[in-house]
Amino acid sequence: MENCLFCSIINGSIPSAKVYEDEKTFAFRDIHPMAKTHVLVVPKTHVSSAADAADVPDDVLAACLRTCAKVAETEGISSSGFRIVSNSGPDACQSVPHLHFHVLGGQKLTESMA
Repeated sequence: MENCLFCSIINGSIPSAKVYEDEKTFAFRDIHPMAKTHVLVVPKTHVSSAADAADVPDDVLAACLRTCAKVAETEGISSSGFRIVSNSGPDACQSVPHLHFHVLGGQKLTESMA
């Protein structure tokens, strides 16, 4: 999609610290980390948010979750625990209108989800 920050990162026109890539997903380090490990996982297919998940093929959504697990493994946080978060819409503070999953870990996370 034109003018989408994450689409520009996926196509390489904006640099990123890539962590993982396959045919359906792209993962890169968040530039404003909220935890010791903070990686974003995005589908290569543009979709605005989780609210529009019905527009995403099931294999792409499954690939996103599998990539989250791969990222946790490669980052060394799978055994200690990690969190996967996806914000959807302005009230949830979604800052980029492209479906993405935050993989957070590498430290004891707070129990608060708010």
